[in-house]
Amino acid sequence: MVQALERRDIVTPFQQKLSAPLTKQQISVLQINLGKKCNLACTHCHVEAGPKRTEELSPEICDQLLAIIRRFPQIKTVDLTGGAPEMNYGFRQLVAAARELDKEVIVRSNLTIFFVPGYEDLPEYFAANQLRVVASLPCYLEQNVDKQRGSGVYNDSIQAIQRLNQLGYGHDANLILDLVYNPALPKSENFSLPPAQDLLQQDYKAFLAEHFDIAFNQLLTITNLPIGRTRQYLQRQNLHTPYLQFLEAGFNQSTVANLMCRNQLSVDYLGNIYDCDFNQMEQLPATTSEGIPLTLTMLLEADNLDLIQTVKTAPFCYGCTAGSGSSCGGSLV
Repeated sequence: MVQALERRDIVTPFQQKLSAPLTKQQISVLQINLGKKCNLACTHCHVEAGPKRTEELSPEICDQLLAIIRRFPQIKTVDLTGGAPEMNYGFRQLVAAARELDKEVIVRSNLTIFFVPGYEDLPEYFAANQLRVVASLPCYLEQNVDKQRGSGVYNDSIQAIQRLNQLGYGHDANLILDLVYNPALPKSENFSLPPAQDLLQQDYKAFLAEHFDIAFNQLLTITNLPIGRTRQYLQRQNLHTPYLQFLEAGFNQSTVANLMCRNQLSVDYLGNIYDCDFNQMEQLPATTSEGIPLTLTMLLEADNLDLIQTVKTAPFCYGCTAGSGSSCGGSLV
Protein backbone atom coordinates (compact mmCIF):
# COMPACT_ATOMS: atom_id res chain seq x y z
CA MET A 1 0.00 0.00 0.00
CA VAL A 2 2.82 2.41 0.89
CA GLN A 3 4.59 1.54 -2.35
CA ALA A 4 1.42 2.22 -4.32
CA LEU A 5 1.06 5.62 -2.71
CA GLU A 6 4.68 6.41 -3.48
CA ARG A 7 4.18 5.49 -7.14
CA ARG A 8 1.29 7.95 -7.34
CA ASP A 9 3.73 10.74 -6.51
CA ILE A 10 6.23 9.84 -9.22
CA VAL A 11 6.59 11.95 -12.37
CA THR A 12 9.42 10.96 -14.69
CA PRO A 13 11.92 13.79 -15.25
CA PHE A 14 11.09 15.22 -18.66
CA GLN A 15 14.59 14.91 -20.09
CA GLN A 16 14.47 11.15 -19.49
CA LYS A 17 11.65 10.93 -22.04
CA LEU A 18 13.78 12.47 -24.77
CA SER A 19 15.88 10.41 -27.15
CA ALA A 20 18.47 13.22 -27.19
CA PRO A 21 19.04 16.53 -25.36
CA LEU A 22 16.61 19.28 -26.36
CA THR A 23 18.92 21.54 -28.35
CA LYS A 24 18.36 25.11 -29.43
CA GLN A 25 18.08 26.03 -33.10
CA GLN A 26 18.85 29.43 -34.61
CA ILE A 27 16.69 32.07 -32.95
CA SER A 28 14.00 33.51 -35.20
CA VAL A 29 11.29 34.50 -32.68
CA LEU A 30 11.69 37.14 -29.97
CA GLN A 31 8.85 36.86 -27.47
CA ILE A 32 8.65 39.73 -25.01
CA ASN A 33 6.57 39.73 -21.84
CA LEU A 34 6.16 43.46 -21.30
CA GLY A 35 4.81 43.14 -17.77
CA LYS A 36 2.04 41.93 -15.51
CA LYS A 37 -0.37 44.87 -15.81
CA CYS A 38 -3.73 43.67 -17.15
CA ASN A 39 -7.36 44.73 -16.99
CA LEU A 40 -8.38 41.09 -16.33
CA ALA A 41 -7.41 38.48 -13.74
CA CYS A 42 -8.25 35.19 -15.48
CA THR A 43 -8.41 32.02 -13.39
CA HIS A 44 -6.09 30.11 -15.73
CA CYS A 45 -3.48 32.89 -16.22
CA HIS A 46 0.02 31.43 -15.94
CA VAL A 47 1.46 34.97 -15.73
CA GLU A 48 -0.72 35.76 -12.69
CA ALA A 49 -1.40 39.15 -14.26
CA GLY A 50 -4.14 41.51 -13.14
CA PRO A 51 -5.31 45.08 -12.48
CA LYS A 52 -3.36 45.31 -9.23
CA ARG A 53 -0.02 44.28 -10.76
CA THR A 54 2.39 47.11 -11.57
CA GLU A 55 5.47 45.30 -12.90
CA GLU A 56 6.37 46.40 -16.42
CA LEU A 57 9.19 47.09 -18.85
CA SER A 58 11.57 49.93 -17.95
CA PRO A 59 12.88 52.49 -20.49
CA GLU A 60 16.37 50.96 -20.17
CA ILE A 61 15.21 47.42 -20.96
CA CYS A 62 12.99 48.74 -23.75
CA ASP A 63 16.03 50.41 -25.35
CA GLN A 64 17.94 47.12 -25.20
CA LEU A 65 15.04 45.32 -26.87
CA LEU A 66 14.89 47.95 -29.59
CA ALA A 67 18.60 47.41 -30.19
CA ILE A 68 18.09 43.63 -30.44
CA ILE A 69 15.25 44.03 -32.93
CA ARG A 70 17.27 46.40 -35.11
CA ARG A 71 20.59 44.54 -34.95
CA PHE A 72 19.57 40.98 -35.77
CA PRO A 73 17.91 40.27 -39.14
CA GLN A 74 17.47 36.63 -38.09
CA ILE A 75 14.52 37.74 -35.92
CA LYS A 76 11.51 37.23 -38.17
CA THR A 77 8.78 37.55 -35.53
CA VAL A 78 8.39 39.83 -32.51
CA ASP A 79 5.75 38.34 -30.21
CA LEU A 80 4.34 40.75 -27.62
CA THR A 81 2.60 39.36 -24.56
CA GLY A 82 1.88 40.18 -20.93
CA GLY A 83 -0.34 40.85 -18.94
CA ALA A 84 -2.16 42.91 -21.46
CA PRO A 85 0.87 43.90 -23.55
CA GLU A 86 -0.91 47.05 -24.76
CA MET A 87 -1.06 48.40 -21.17
CA ASN A 88 2.64 48.03 -20.43
CA TYR A 89 5.47 50.44 -21.19
CA GLY A 90 7.22 50.08 -24.54
CA PHE A 91 4.43 48.41 -26.50
CA ARG A 92 4.13 50.96 -29.30
CA GLN A 93 7.88 51.63 -29.47
CA LEU A 94 8.56 47.93 -30.01
CA VAL A 95 5.81 47.65 -32.62
CA ALA A 96 7.22 50.62 -34.55
CA ALA A 97 10.79 49.27 -34.55
CA ALA A 98 9.75 45.80 -35.72
CA ARG A 99 7.35 47.00 -38.41
CA GLU A 100 9.93 49.45 -39.80
CA LEU A 101 12.04 46.39 -40.56
CA ASP A 102 9.05 44.47 -41.93
CA LYS A 103 9.14 41.87 -39.16
CA GLU A 104 5.94 40.07 -38.23
CA VAL A 105 4.50 41.44 -34.99
CA ILE A 106 2.13 39.33 -32.90
CA VAL A 107 0.06 40.98 -30.19
CA ARG A 108 -1.51 38.57 -27.71
CA SER A 109 -4.60 40.56 -26.84
CA ASN A 110 -7.42 39.82 -24.42
CA LEU A 111 -9.72 41.93 -26.67
CA THR A 112 -11.53 43.52 -23.72
CA ILE A 113 -8.71 46.08 -23.53
CA PHE A 114 -10.46 47.86 -26.44
CA PHE A 115 -13.09 49.09 -23.99
CA VAL A 116 -10.71 50.41 -21.33
CA PRO A 117 -10.44 54.24 -21.36
CA GLY A 118 -7.29 55.29 -23.19
CA TYR A 119 -7.09 52.18 -25.35
CA GLU A 120 -10.12 52.65 -27.60
CA ASP A 121 -7.92 53.27 -30.66
CA LEU A 122 -6.26 49.85 -30.50
CA PRO A 123 -8.30 48.16 -33.27
CA GLU A 124 -7.38 50.91 -35.74
CA TYR A 125 -3.78 50.89 -34.49
CA PHE A 126 -3.55 47.12 -34.98
CA ALA A 127 -4.88 47.38 -38.53
CA ALA A 128 -2.72 50.36 -39.50
CA ASN A 129 0.39 48.42 -38.41
CA GLN A 130 -0.81 45.08 -39.77
CA LEU A 131 -0.32 43.36 -36.43
CA ARG A 132 -1.21 39.70 -36.20
CA VAL A 133 -3.77 39.49 -33.39
CA VAL A 134 -3.83 36.32 -31.29
CA ALA A 135 -6.81 36.61 -28.99
CA SER A 136 -8.04 34.43 -26.15
CA LEU A 137 -11.54 33.02 -26.58
CA PRO A 138 -11.39 29.79 -24.57
CA CYS A 139 -14.79 28.64 -25.81
CA TYR A 140 -17.40 29.80 -28.31
CA LEU A 141 -20.07 29.61 -25.57
CA GLU A 142 -20.66 32.58 -23.26
CA GLN A 143 -21.00 30.70 -19.97
CA ASN A 144 -17.68 28.90 -20.34
CA VAL A 145 -15.74 32.04 -21.27
CA ASP A 146 -17.16 34.17 -18.45
CA LYS A 147 -16.44 31.42 -15.95
CA GLN A 148 -12.75 31.42 -16.88
CA ARG A 149 -12.20 35.10 -17.61
CA GLY A 150 -14.86 37.09 -15.73
CA SER A 151 -18.46 38.23 -16.12
CA GLY A 152 -19.13 40.10 -19.35
CA VAL A 153 -15.83 39.15 -20.99
CA TYR A 154 -17.55 37.06 -23.66
CA ASN A 155 -19.79 39.85 -24.90
CA ASP A 156 -16.91 42.34 -24.91
CA SER A 157 -14.78 39.84 -26.82
CA ILE A 158 -17.48 39.30 -29.44
CA GLN A 159 -17.88 43.05 -29.94
CA ALA A 160 -14.10 43.44 -30.20
CA ILE A 161 -13.83 40.72 -32.85
CA GLN A 162 -16.68 42.29 -34.81
CA ARG A 163 -14.80 45.61 -34.75
CA LEU A 164 -11.66 43.89 -36.02
CA ASN A 165 -13.71 42.23 -38.76
CA GLN A 166 -15.03 45.64 -39.82
CA LEU A 167 -11.43 46.80 -40.23
CA GLY A 168 -10.60 43.80 -42.41
CA TYR A 169 -9.30 41.26 -39.89
CA GLY A 170 -10.25 37.73 -40.88
CA HIS A 171 -10.80 38.89 -44.46
CA ASP A 172 -7.70 40.80 -45.61
CA ALA A 173 -4.66 38.55 -46.11
CA ASN A 174 -2.49 41.11 -44.30
CA LEU A 175 -4.75 41.30 -41.24
CA ILE A 176 -4.57 37.99 -39.42
CA LEU A 177 -6.84 37.23 -36.47
CA ASP A 178 -6.32 33.95 -34.60
CA LEU A 179 -8.35 32.81 -31.61
CA VAL A 180 -7.06 30.70 -28.73
CA TYR A 181 -8.88 27.81 -27.05
CA ASN A 182 -7.86 26.29 -23.75
CA PRO A 183 -9.81 23.68 -21.73
CA ALA A 184 -11.67 24.53 -18.54
CA LEU A 185 -9.76 23.73 -15.37
CA PRO A 186 -10.51 20.17 -14.18
CA LYS A 187 -12.66 19.49 -11.12
CA SER A 188 -11.59 15.86 -10.78
CA GLU A 189 -9.05 13.40 -12.16
CA ASN A 190 -11.18 13.12 -15.30
CA PHE A 191 -8.58 15.14 -17.23
CA SER A 192 -8.65 15.88 -20.94
CA LEU A 193 -6.40 17.38 -23.59
CA PRO A 194 -7.64 19.91 -26.14
CA PRO A 195 -9.66 18.28 -28.93
CA ALA A 196 -8.34 18.06 -32.48
CA GLN A 197 -7.53 21.61 -33.51
CA ASP A 198 -8.88 21.42 -37.07
CA LEU A 199 -12.22 19.92 -36.00
CA LEU A 200 -12.72 22.37 -33.14
CA GLN A 201 -11.84 25.22 -35.50
CA GLN A 202 -14.72 24.14 -37.75
CA ASP A 203 -17.10 24.27 -34.77
CA TYR A 204 -15.86 27.72 -33.72
CA LYS A 205 -16.16 29.13 -37.25
CA ALA A 206 -19.63 27.72 -37.80
CA PHE A 207 -21.01 28.93 -34.45
CA LEU A 208 -19.46 32.40 -34.52
CA ALA A 209 -20.44 32.98 -38.15
CA GLU A 210 -24.04 31.87 -37.58
CA HIS A 211 -24.63 33.81 -34.36
CA PHE A 212 -22.41 36.88 -34.75
CA ASP A 213 -21.31 37.02 -38.41
CA ILE A 214 -17.73 36.69 -37.18
CA ALA A 215 -14.75 35.55 -39.25
CA PHE A 216 -11.24 34.66 -38.12
CA ASN A 217 -8.21 32.86 -39.55
CA GLN A 218 -7.08 30.04 -37.28
CA LEU A 219 -8.02 28.50 -33.97
CA LEU A 220 -5.02 27.67 -31.77
CA THR A 221 -5.56 25.01 -29.11
CA ILE A 222 -3.39 25.30 -25.99
CA THR A 223 -3.11 22.86 -23.10
CA ASN A 224 -3.36 24.26 -19.58
CA LEU A 225 0.15 23.98 -18.17
CA PRO A 226 0.39 23.38 -14.41
CA ILE A 227 2.08 26.68 -13.62
CA GLY A 228 0.91 30.04 -12.25
CA ARG A 229 -2.74 30.22 -11.23
CA THR A 230 -3.43 26.87 -12.87
CA ARG A 231 -0.86 25.17 -10.62
CA GLN A 232 -2.26 26.94 -7.55
CA TYR A 233 -5.76 25.75 -8.43
CA LEU A 234 -4.59 22.17 -9.02
CA GLN A 235 -2.72 22.15 -5.73
CA ARG A 236 -5.80 23.35 -3.84
CA GLN A 237 -7.78 20.53 -5.42
CA ASN A 238 -5.03 17.94 -4.76
CA LEU A 239 -4.81 17.43 -8.52
CA HIS A 240 -1.34 18.77 -9.32
CA THR A 241 0.61 15.50 -9.35
CA PRO A 242 -2.20 13.47 -10.97
CA TYR A 243 -2.46 16.09 -13.71
CA LEU A 244 1.30 15.95 -14.35
CA GLN A 245 1.06 12.16 -14.54
CA PHE A 246 -1.81 12.48 -17.01
CA LEU A 247 0.28 14.78 -19.19
CA GLU A 248 3.26 12.42 -18.94
CA ALA A 249 1.07 9.52 -20.05
CA GLY A 250 0.14 11.53 -23.14
CA PHE A 251 3.75 12.29 -24.10
CA ASN A 252 4.17 12.29 -27.89
CA GLN A 253 7.77 12.15 -29.17
CA SER A 254 6.74 13.54 -32.56
CA THR A 255 5.91 16.92 -30.99
CA VAL A 256 9.49 17.53 -29.84
CA ALA A 257 10.89 18.65 -33.20
CA ASN A 258 8.34 21.48 -33.37
CA LEU A 259 8.56 22.80 -29.81
CA MET A 260 8.45 26.61 -29.74
CA CYS A 261 11.30 26.80 -27.21
CA ARG A 262 13.78 25.59 -29.81
CA ASN A 263 13.87 28.73 -32.01
CA GLN A 264 12.57 31.31 -29.54
CA LEU A 265 13.95 33.65 -26.93
CA SER A 266 11.56 34.72 -24.19
CA VAL A 267 12.43 37.99 -22.44
CA ASP A 268 10.91 39.28 -19.21
CA TYR A 269 10.35 42.91 -18.22
CA LEU A 270 13.67 42.89 -16.33
CA GLY A 271 15.70 41.83 -19.38
CA ASN A 272 16.28 38.21 -18.34
CA ILE A 273 16.30 35.50 -21.01
CA TYR A 274 14.34 32.24 -20.98
CA ASP A 275 13.69 29.46 -23.48
CA CYS A 276 9.94 30.05 -23.37
CA ASP A 277 7.25 32.02 -21.59
CA PHE A 278 6.44 29.06 -19.34
CA ASN A 279 10.04 28.76 -18.13
CA GLN A 280 9.95 32.50 -17.55
CA MET A 281 6.96 32.25 -15.23
CA GLU A 282 8.64 29.43 -13.33
CA GLN A 283 11.93 31.36 -13.05
CA LEU A 284 13.92 28.78 -15.00
CA PRO A 285 16.40 31.01 -16.87
CA ALA A 286 18.27 30.13 -20.03
CA THR A 287 22.00 29.84 -19.44
CA THR A 288 25.29 29.72 -21.27
CA SER A 289 27.16 26.43 -21.58
CA GLU A 290 28.94 27.50 -18.38
CA GLY A 291 25.61 27.78 -16.54
CA ILE A 292 25.49 31.59 -16.42
CA PRO A 293 21.93 33.03 -16.65
CA LEU A 294 21.54 35.07 -19.82
CA THR A 295 20.39 38.68 -20.06
CA LEU A 296 19.80 41.14 -22.87
CA THR A 297 23.02 42.90 -21.87
CA MET A 298 24.99 39.71 -22.45
CA LEU A 299 23.43 39.11 -25.88
CA LEU A 300 24.24 42.65 -26.97
CA GLU A 301 27.81 42.43 -25.67
CA ALA A 302 28.34 39.10 -27.44
CA ASP A 303 26.61 40.40 -30.59
CA ASN A 304 25.01 36.98 -30.79
CA LEU A 305 21.51 35.64 -30.12
CA ASP A 306 22.56 32.00 -30.31
CA LEU A 307 24.38 31.50 -27.02
CA ILE A 308 22.06 28.76 -25.72
CA GLN A 309 22.94 25.17 -26.52
CA THR A 310 20.37 23.18 -24.56
CA VAL A 311 16.80 24.07 -23.57
CA LYS A 312 16.00 23.95 -19.86
CA THR A 313 13.20 21.47 -19.11
CA ALA A 314 10.89 20.71 -16.19
CA PRO A 315 7.90 18.40 -15.53
CA PHE A 316 5.45 20.99 -16.87
CA CYS A 317 7.05 20.50 -20.32
CA TYR A 318 4.78 17.47 -20.61
CA GLY A 319 1.98 19.99 -21.23
CA CYS A 320 3.61 21.02 -24.52
CA THR A 321 4.29 17.45 -25.66
CA ALA A 322 1.10 15.59 -24.71
CA GLY A 323 -1.24 14.44 -27.44
CA SER A 324 -1.03 16.74 -30.46
CA GLY A 325 1.24 19.09 -28.56
CA SER A 326 0.75 22.67 -27.45
CA SER A 327 2.53 25.95 -28.04
CA CYS A 328 1.89 29.65 -28.47
CA GLY A 329 1.10 28.68 -32.07
CA GLY A 330 -1.36 25.93 -31.17
CA SER A 331 -0.96 22.18 -31.71
CA LEU A 332 2.37 20.85 -32.96
CA VAL A 333 1.41 17.77 -34.96
